[in-house]
Amino acid sequence: MSLWFVIFLVCIFLFLPLHITSVSHLKLEKKFGKSKGKKIGNLLGMVSGWGFFLCLIGIWLSPQPRFLFPYISLILFWLPILNIPLEFLNILISSPFLIFSIWFGIAGVMGTGLEVSETHRTNEIIKEGIYSQIRHPQYLGAILSHIGMSILFAAFYSLLITPIIFLYNYLTAWKEEKELIKEFGKEYKNYKENVPMFLPKLRKS
Repeated sequence: MSLWFVIFLVCIFLFLPLHITSVSHLKLEKKFGKSKGKKIGNLLGMVSGWGFFLCLIGIWLSPQPRFLFPYISLILFWLPILNIPLEFLNILISSPFLIFSIWFGIAGVMGTGLEVSETHRTNEIIKEGIYSQIRHPQYLGAILSHIGMSILFAAFYSLLITPIIFLYNYLTAWKEEKELIKEFGKEYKNYKENVPMFLPKLRKS
């Protein structure tokens, strides 16, 4: 396991406390005042969100064993400098994960707006669009993206830590919801009871 892989993995969890702090809106406002607390929360939200994303890229691309499918290996080209093979079958298998990850990510941003997506701070509970189906489409998109990119780059260690990436997103979603219940009370509790966290309910015929 390369040093870079370990560094990026550790850094991901260094951003977790920042994210948890960023969504503690009432606590920050009580400690620093409403205006300053809001600014601190927004800044921590942006830093933790972009930091998590950049660390994921580092994990996908860092030196590690690359898995190949036996007998049907067809390398289309190699990524320059990084020397990572892109195989036809890897591209084929990863495509659904990446397509859905992009869709969930875009749908989530369109539902809340870019500022809310970056700062994790909302003034109302969004219940329309994708948020009528799942509560955290962007976190689901991040999980699917990690799986898809790990397969695309044949990144063996990256694929192995998928449960850790899921746990990170689950913990951040869980903390956000605790704070949303404090802020919106029964309204969010009712929303939470009727809408799944990550996986949409199967429609009854």
